[in-house]
Amino acid sequence: MVLSWTKTLIRWHSCPADTQLSRQSIRREAPHGLGARSPTGLTLRTGLWYRLVTMSMRPYTRALVIMPAWNEAESVGNTVREVLALQDSYDVLVVNDGSTDQTSAVATAAGAVVLELPFNLGVGGAMRAGFKYAKRNNYDAVIQVDADGQHHPKEISRVLAGLGEADISIGARFADRGSYKVSGPRRWAMVLLAKVISGLAHTRLTDVTSGFKAANARGIDQFIDHYPAEYLGDTIDSLVVAIRSGCRITQVPVEMRPRQGGTPSHNPIKSAIYLGRSVFALLFALTRRPSAQRYDQSPTVKA
Repeated sequence: MVLSWTKTLIRWHSCPADTQLSRQSIRREAPHGLGARSPTGLTLRTGLWYRLVTMSMRPYTRALVIMPAWNEAESVGNTVREVLALQDSYDVLVVNDGSTDQTSAVATAAGAVVLELPFNLGVGGAMRAGFKYAKRNNYDAVIQVDADGQHHPKEISRVLAGLGEADISIGARFADRGSYKVSGPRRWAMVLLAKVISGLAHTRLTDVTSGFKAANARGIDQFIDHYPAEYLGDTIDSLVVAIRSGCRITQVPVEMRPRQGGTPSHNPIKSAIYLGRSVFALLFALTRRPSAQRYDQSPTVKA
């Protein structure tokens, strides 16, 4: 049995990137599936063998969780601790976006590395700083997780897994998973944006304004090159330019949670303004030129 598992793992590492064994192949070729007992006697879903196999299937080697945070002292500590408590090992970078409360101290105490910005740049500026940090520290995958706890840490691995088939993976709220609801002008804007960007990406996308998204090494380079700080620039504008630059996009259904602290910023007036700004942001994004460094349509998948 040891030999059978060893052959499976050797085949995984030795075959070309475009023909690597899938998760289904591992289940089929393993002696009795991932739920069986390994040669060490450990159940593969919880033991060392499971971790070894799943690590081999990851489309990245080092993943960084980036949390942009502005005055999120009430929730950032719990969010960081939830991420660090996951079975999968992730490093956490909190980008303190000019907060005036104790966000930095709370995040540090929870175990995160904190990157201090001298003043508030907005989500786009904070994330761009995070992408540069990831690049300089040799991470080949990043994922944005909101400090307010709306992005459930248990879904991180699902979104990162999408990088096995794309350069950018979006955690989608409206893809037949979870109970997240949006109505009125805000929902109209999301539907319109999703239809237009789905056409550009040649794939069905239902939640293009989601901030819960991951990027591989290609995506990191793209976002360092173009990730506007303007309102909606971190979602609509950056996504459109990434698509036109050759990056592949996919989405993964996820469950979202209510804010775990602070006060939601949405109301009917702001929702109407959001509709107008969304349309303007989309039109503006469509006028952008692709990045100077274009990418082919075959994503790099790491063993």
